[in-house]
Amino acid sequence: MEGKYSMDDRRHVILITDGDDYARKTVEHVAREIGGRCISLSHGNPSALDGPQIVKLIKKAVHDPVLVMFDDSGLVGEGGGEKALKYVACHQDIHVLGAIAVAAKTRQAEWTRIDVCIDRDGELTPYGVDKYGLPEMEIGRLNGDTVYCLDELDIPIIVGIGDIGKMAKKDEFEKGSPITKKAVDLILERSGYHGRQQDEK
Repeated sequence: MEGKYSMDDRRHVILITDGDDYARKTVEHVAREIGGRCISLSHGNPSALDGPQIVKLIKKAVHDPVLVMFDDSGLVGEGGGEKALKYVACHQDIHVLGAIAVAAKTRQAEWTRIDVCIDRDGELTPYGVDKYGLPEMEIGRLNGDTVYCLDELDIPIIVGIGDIGKMAKKDEFEKGSPITKKAVDLILERSGYHGRQQDEK
């Protein structure tokens, strides 16, 4: 059914600022683990789909929560991935549960505030982390490729992590990608989504 959703009918989405092949395999795996769905076609380096295309795919997903990837492939400023992210985040039929901000080599060019980071050992830290999942010097700030617009959006919680599926092999797909999984679980917990699921059973 097209048209405006009621508050309760909106699709529950987690935004992820990475979209390479490592990220796709990892996010697909984590989505299965939590009983959600991953929009696999949203992956790409950079993202190939625009905002309206991604929203259509989200609405077709069988279950919430829906995990969606966005990637600017290192372009400075607002690239296609971020334009799509902003469109999805601001869409009236989408309820953003939170975002996972993924660190990259970018230095000072693009950064976002974060509420908390998870380092490569799975520990919560108020400091930003680098792409290897090691804590940086600044509190509440993370450098990344596709994070430029997160500050402008009304996102309940932003969790920072290192490079998805990597982090010196600590987040490998073969190991179950525990860091990415923990970031998703944290967003679901802080957003109250887990509790809402229980109420609906």
